[in-house]
Amino acid sequence: MKKPLLSILIASLFSTPVLAFEPFAVKDIRVEGIQRTEAGTVFGYLPVKVGETLTDEKAAQSIKALFATGFFKDVRIEVEKDVMVVVVQERPAIATINFVGLKEFDKDVIVKALKETGIADGRIFDRALLEKAEQELKRQYLTRGKYAANITTTVTPLERNRVGINFNIEEGVAAKIKQINLVGAKAFSEKELLSQFELTTPGLLTWYTKNDQYSRQKLSADLEKLKSFYMNQGYLEFAVESTQVSISPDKRDVYITANIVEGERFQVSSVKMAGDFSISEEELKKLVTIKPGDVFSREKLNGTTKAISDRLGKEGYAFANVNAAPEIDKEKRKVAFTIFVDPGKRVYVRRVNVTGNTKTRDEVIRREMRQMEGGWYDADKVTASKQRLDRLGFFGDVAIETPAVSGTADQLDVNVNVTEKPTGNLMLGLGTSSVDKIIVSGSIAQNNFMGSGNNVAIQVNSAKTYRTYVFSYTNPYFTQDGVSQGFDLYQRTVNTRTTAIAAYSSSSYGGGLRFGFPIGEKESLGVGLGVDSTTITTYDSSPGYYKDYVSKFGATNLSIPLTLSWVSDGKNSFFFPTRGTFQRASVEVALPGGDLTYYRASYQLQHFIPLTSKFTLMLNGEVGYADGYGDSGLPFFKNFYAGGIGSVRGYKASSLGPITRDVSTGNNFRIGGNRRVIGNAELLWGIPGMEKSFRMGWFFDAGQVYGNDTAQLSSGLRYSTGITASWISPIGPLKFSFGRPLNKQASDRTESFQFQMGTTF
Repeated sequence: MKKPLLSILIASLFSTPVLAFEPFAVKDIRVEGIQRTEAGTVFGYLPVKVGETLTDEKAAQSIKALFATGFFKDVRIEVEKDVMVVVVQERPAIATINFVGLKEFDKDVIVKALKETGIADGRIFDRALLEKAEQELKRQYLTRGKYAANITTTVTPLERNRVGINFNIEEGVAAKIKQINLVGAKAFSEKELLSQFELTTPGLLTWYTKNDQYSRQKLSADLEKLKSFYMNQGYLEFAVESTQVSISPDKRDVYITANIVEGERFQVSSVKMAGDFSISEEELKKLVTIKPGDVFSREKLNGTTKAISDRLGKEGYAFANVNAAPEIDKEKRKVAFTIFVDPGKRVYVRRVNVTGNTKTRDEVIRREMRQMEGGWYDADKVTASKQRLDRLGFFGDVAIETPAVSGTADQLDVNVNVTEKPTGNLMLGLGTSSVDKIIVSGSIAQNNFMGSGNNVAIQVNSAKTYRTYVFSYTNPYFTQDGVSQGFDLYQRTVNTRTTAIAAYSSSSYGGGLRFGFPIGEKESLGVGLGVDSTTITTYDSSPGYYKDYVSKFGATNLSIPLTLSWVSDGKNSFFFPTRGTFQRASVEVALPGGDLTYYRASYQLQHFIPLTSKFTLMLNGEVGYADGYGDSGLPFFKNFYAGGIGSVRGYKASSLGPITRDVSTGNNFRIGGNRRVIGNAELLWGIPGMEKSFRMGWFFDAGQVYGNDTAQLSSGLRYSTGITASWISPIGPLKFSFGRPLNKQASDRTESFQFQMGTTF
């Protein structure tokens, strides 16, 4: 016969335990009521074992321990002779979780979030956790502006003590910001002030940016921007007194009101410096951009303290404190500043730590570091190190931190963390034309071959009019001093007889060896020597200019090209730069000793100017000139061409430049020229949330190719304008342009939409 023990809940109400039975030695323990839980699990949580004495206190402890597991919704302990009987009622397990009406969020993301709260298939069902999960899901809808979202949860009992959970969701429409009011604004128009805000009323792009949906975080950031705007205009005492956010009864419209106090506009009366000057005071004063008589600007003041701090950092004072203390004269509306300088101790670098590189070798990263271990800390060298790593193109993100070494006052570590990205590039092209039928082109390049930093590339182009096979290899650190070494092997075939280009065919093969020599932090010189053999075939329809050249110099010619180049790369990013200058100058000279003697020279200047935090102006200019010397003229197959996505968009590739007329047919043929001029201007901006992968722009292009033969028909510059977009997409880098020629001539060939496509692996 079983004897029920006194409940632990009742016994706990009394300070003196009440025994419901005489203590006895437990001969056996039996568990009843379990369906999914193993008996061993229950035994493991019990504080009583077989052979021990069961008391009222230990019985209470047993019930507490089993309830604490969360597996059971009822626990009783009974006694049958000398056997301890544990009677439990299990909580149901979650068998399925279903969503009805879920559109705003990805189901897998929601399932993962629910799992973190304890709601998942196979978990023990707890209604309190379910209610918590439901509230969290509602909160997520509120962050998306869906204030009318309604979530109903249904729990359905299933066989074997299981339940199915159904979330029935009525998402409704997202509430949009109907109006933003700024109460108290007098000095500036509301339109000018609201232009500082990211939040806005519905507009052309808000369907994508979602900036017309209220967000507490965005509103806080916008109010801080508003404060910065006022303080940069001299309003030192500007403050936001309060904000109110209200929603319409139908939960479709949001109204935001901010109450502001502008205060008075202040001028700077004086700027003094005080403290310990490890660098001469005169030199530091040159860094002060805020002057007496200026309208107060927090931006200028912060820029001044940062410039002084950076200058001290360059001398090894990594933990310098530079603070500006104001003295405000409200009556005269003047403010005086004393800039206190405390350089602290000079710091040196104990260790450079590299993390995040799973494929790239440590040495590839360390050889780009300009801040050395054991040397004095130099902020400029740390910045230069980050820029050099960015320009490699191996990493999606490069972060450098300089934490102090614990227990010391004059040491720090430089921690470099990189996020690797695919560095292989597979460019594929497939097209059709009435001439070539199917055009297949492609290239395989690995910029970080096996993590060594070396570049290996294979290029293949196959069409009826041209075929190209190129193999290239480059070791950027052939020597420890940064001298690079590489070589190229190629075979090219061209046949233009059925195109708009004057008819001829050529077959070239050759190779070359090249070296690069660093001459500065951002500059390098290059030198290369190659051998090229080209065989030319002309046809009856070929222009006399081509036939005369072959007749004079022969069908097969050997040339020994020497190339010299200079590159200066000051861009701040490899893919999407926003500031900096890039320059390249190169000369190719076919040396005496070969059958051909000619030279080709080119120069490119590219400049990125940040106009605002969102817009960048890119200016690009290119010039080229080529000619022959000695007995050899310039080979016509070494002419320049222009047109297409790489030069003047809106015109077909290689379609600009001199033309010659076939007397027999009356047709015009493009023959290229020995002079080329290209100019590009682009206003670039990133897409919010995709700044590192997508960028758009408006462009203006100008360019032309000229010849020095008066018999060739030539004309002035061609202009075009349009929209461009660059996207580092999941399937690879894509570049699009939609261009419109501005001064098209009758003989020009145009092409509005142009693109380049590739796949990254």
